[in-house]
Amino acid sequence: MGGNGTCNEDTQAQLEKLHTDAAECALIRDLATAPKKRELFTRLADHLTVLASEVERAIADSMKR
Repeated sequence: MGGNGTCNEDTQAQLEKLHTDAAECALIRDLATAPKKRELFTRLADHLTVLASEVERAIADSMKR
């Protein structure tokens, strides 16, 4: 992720997509009536949120260099 602007833009775009996907999973979870589906979309939303946090950490680390 070093000094390459395109790489940073790509990483930022992926971060935004992870946040969007996590929010969509949470919305589906909230609308789901089947307990198994609610559980699945809860896990997906949580996982995508963790992935977004990891990308944010990687961006922050690359900016320190």
